[in-house]
Amino acid sequence: QVQLVESGGGLVQVGDSLRVSCAVSGRSFRTSAMGWFRQAPGKEREFLAGISWNSGTTNYAESVKARFTISTDNAKNTVYLQMNSLKSEDTAVYYCAASEAPFPSQRKYDYDYWGQGTQVTVSS
Repeated sequence: QVQLVESGGGLVQVGDSLRVSCAVSGRSFRTSAMGWFRQAPGKEREFLAGISWNSGTTNYAESVKARFTISTDNAKNTVYLQMNSLKSEDTAVYYCAASEAPFPSQRKYDYDYWGQGTQVTVSS
């Protein structure tokens, strides 16, 4: 069974940086893609960034492209999302997701497995 476990969320100040992590276990994802999404109260789940394990191909939402960076550590089966210059509107639950497709889609329906999420709160 595939498991995704996010960590690294917390309370930060506007302008701070934060890195969230997603540990993947249960199967090999060498030919699959990973994505980061977030969901704020009362809003739809929003794509942020995606990456392919094999090729390293990335895909970013335009709204965060200048501030967020996705990366992987293949040896640790872990995906990271580095977030810089955080804003109050970045407050949300952050989810990682895994897709059996090789390209990191921006569509949440293309992802097969989801973590439980980690809360990120940006305080002004």
